[in-house]
Amino acid sequence: MDRAERLPEDLDVLVIGTGAGGAPLLARLAAAGLKVAALEAGVRHPPEEIATDEVAQAGLFWMDERLSAGQDPVPFGRNNSGRGVGGSTLHYTAYTPRAQPDDLKLRTEFGVGEDWPLEFSELEPYYDELEYFLGVSGPAEYPWGPQRRRAYRHPPLPLNGAARLMQRACAEIGMRTSPAANAALSRSQEQPGYGTRHTCTNRGFCQAGCSVGAKASMDVTFLALAEAHGAQIVDGAQVTALTVQGGRMTGAEFLWNGQLHHLGARTVVLAAGAVETPRLLLLGGLANSSGQVGRNFMAHVGVQVWGQVEEDLRPYKGIPGGLISEDTHRLPGLVGGYLLQSLGVMPVTYATQYARGTLTWGPDLIEHLRGYTHVAGINVLGECLPYEHNFLELSDEPDARGLPKPRIHFSFGENEKKMTAHAEALMRDLWGRVGARDVWALPRAAHTLGTARMGHDPQTSVVDPFGRAHDLTGLWICDNSTFPSSLSVNPALTQMALSLRTADALTGDLKVRA
Repeated sequence: MDRAERLPEDLDVLVIGTGAGGAPLLARLAAAGLKVAALEAGVRHPPEEIATDEVAQAGLFWMDERLSAGQDPVPFGRNNSGRGVGGSTLHYTAYTPRAQPDDLKLRTEFGVGEDWPLEFSELEPYYDELEYFLGVSGPAEYPWGPQRRRAYRHPPLPLNGAARLMQRACAEIGMRTSPAANAALSRSQEQPGYGTRHTCTNRGFCQAGCSVGAKASMDVTFLALAEAHGAQIVDGAQVTALTVQGGRMTGAEFLWNGQLHHLGARTVVLAAGAVETPRLLLLGGLANSSGQVGRNFMAHVGVQVWGQVEEDLRPYKGIPGGLISEDTHRLPGLVGGYLLQSLGVMPVTYATQYARGTLTWGPDLIEHLRGYTHVAGINVLGECLPYEHNFLELSDEPDARGLPKPRIHFSFGENEKKMTAHAEALMRDLWGRVGARDVWALPRAAHTLGTARMGHDPQTSVVDPFGRAHDLTGLWICDNSTFPSSLSVNPALTQMALSLRTADALTGDLKVRA
């Protein structure tokens, strides 16, 4: 929204955050004829201004300091959240596998963790809709999970060097692989509200933004559609407080253009992610009669294994996660499981990770980086259980706006440690089979999940299964903070499915009240 324009008034719904949680919902509500607006802390990053330059694209990430504690402190910034119109989808790699039905029933299957308060059959129609709308490129036959009711809209993207090596190594041990589902176009498509999205150029800098609109970030898909239906997006608007009157949510205060403003609405949807959502709730002492706000923080097991081969792979080319295997979805002795994905990597990212992971500096680091174009990686995404000891709290250290910084406590449990060890051993074996040298591992945690759990019971959850706050009228939450368990896949597609589902429920509620 141009800063010379007036702020919207008389809103039906105000959405805070424009990522995978807020954007689909915003478009759905606008298409239903509701008067809606969104506040986004970051600014717009038009595709034509996206440079093939990791350093220049630092503005895509949420770089406000977050304090990390625990035995496995989570690095934030570039790792885990986005800042801009489109949120984290501006820098996600477009990897969009579905959850498996048993991902939603962890406690039923293992007696630990949490079940989701919904069935896979409730998500499935939204998965179908999303994969078509986003233009997901994927295989004709996917080896894992229920038989699909609708084929992927586009054929899979080409495999990059790391994917071809992983495919060869997995075949040696009888492990199944498949081209991965990626929300990036292998053929151009017309996008409602946006225009032509062009075919992926295999530039490989997906995490630095997409310059041709091939990647289905929210700005070129749902947000464009929302604005075509009349939604207003106020970018550069940092929300500092939620406002309540008479026990009902009334809107939000935010810093915009150097001044404090307020936007009122009959309903507020908080879609700011698993760190900022609980932070805003804790700042206002809101929606927390259960004591669950900020609790059960989760981050996927995400160990990576890298190596160098003789072939010139040029790892900066192609969709980064081109190949997948879910043969490790369930393993003896583990609660849940993990998936494997091949990894391409941008040069600065690789150099940073290698230095951090191996504590190599100076001439030794430079010598290693001479082999950058021969680098290949594999990554896993594995289940992380919700634990009492992993939580977010407000610290006593103020940020630049005078608000308490969030402090996130995180330590892997025994299951995550066993899973990491299993995955690292498997990936080292795979790389050994293709003759990789200088193999090294980077233990890590990926994605921010939990902190405002959904559930049926107001005593143990913050929102109901549709995202409606249990104990504050007019407040809904729609982001990955509501995940009861982490799932053993990347969260983006499931988050979007939940967003459309919440939008449908909210639309029904508003019709009843009208």
